[in-house]
Amino acid sequence: MCLTARQSDLTWSLFEYHLERLEPEDFLWKPAAHCWTVRQGADGVWVPDWAETEPDPVPVPTIGWLSRHIGWWWSVTIDHAEGRRPRERTDVTWPGDGKAAIEWLRGLRAAWTAVLERLTEEDLDGIAPFSWDRDPGHTVARMAAWVNAELMQNATEIGQLRPLRAASAT
Repeated sequence: MCLTARQSDLTWSLFEYHLERLEPEDFLWKPAAHCWTVRQGADGVWVPDWAETEPDPVPVPTIGWLSRHIGWWWSVTIDHAEGRRPRERTDVTWPGDGKAAIEWLRGLRAAWTAVLERLTEEDLDGIAPFSWDRDPGHTVARMAAWVNAELMQNATEIGQLRPLRAASAT
């Protein structure tokens, strides 16, 4: 197992700690008035709040928004890594409730783990199939490290929001 896969496993285990403890009410709890969440449209599809240019100040996200965000970037990264045409942001939708969101994320984690397990050291040194910063030196290893860092950040945010909601109820 490559170091990247080990780091991913460690980060996931820390995230799983929070996933196992989430309550259905945690997902759409708004921690502040200035907040981003997911909203169910008239067609039943859950849509995240979004802005093409990040607002200042940045809205506080709900756990629902964060879990959708994780699902979106992981879905698109897996698409790239598997050689598929990546889905548009609006094509990746939140499942609509906490339990389904957790299962969705666990499925994406399994798909990402399968990608990592297939990578050789030579593959990791290769050019990534995408790069948001358009850096031609963006290697597969850097892409995998970014995925890990993004998961760490979002897991930390969820890990902070969960006890805040619990504390606010008392």
